[in-house]
Amino acid sequence: MRGDERGESTGRLDQPQEKRASVLPRFSMDSENFGVASEKFARFMGTATFLIWMTLFVAIWLAWNTFMPESAQFDPRALNYTLLTLILSLQASYAAPLILLAQNRQDDRDRVGLEQDRARDERNLADTEFLTREVASLRLAMRETATRDFVRSELRSLLEEMEERGMLASPEDDEEAGGRAERSKNERKPRRKDASSGA
Repeated sequence: MRGDERGESTGRLDQPQEKRASVLPRFSMDSENFGVASEKFARFMGTATFLIWMTLFVAIWLAWNTFMPESAQFDPRALNYTLLTLILSLQASYAAPLILLAQNRQDDRDRVGLEQDRARDERNLADTEFLTREVASLRLAMRETATRDFVRSELRSLLEEMEERGMLASPEDDEEAGGRAERSKNERKPRRKDASSGA
């Protein structure tokens, strides 16, 4: 019984809790826009323009509250420029978190850039290894293919071997055979004339 009462009072774990009304109002703010604005402000604080304007502001403030009559001074020297000290400390207290936020966003961008560079390097390495393997396979394939000079030398050696065995007539034999054929043609022509005259 006590367990059931305790479970009912604290709410059951298998059921979602009811949404309670918040005491403070909630502001909906886009974190990206706020981050961009903080980066712009942090970059502006790191420029010479900001330093010059800040120096002029402090110099005018000190000169006004030092040399003007006491009735016109709003932050008198007697109180050690309390208002100026408060303004500068307030600016520093807001500037430090904004600068840290800008640095965190820059670190996130650098991390993403490093990851993209690492992925690109891995792809380039894989492509290089693939091309190296392809070039090596082409070299091996080229060693097995016959070049034109190799084919010519093999044909020459084959022709010489056939001539030595007598399977192929040498150029001198071709000339002798051609001369014999011409002589036989010349000898046949007069015989035909003689045969025609005898008839």
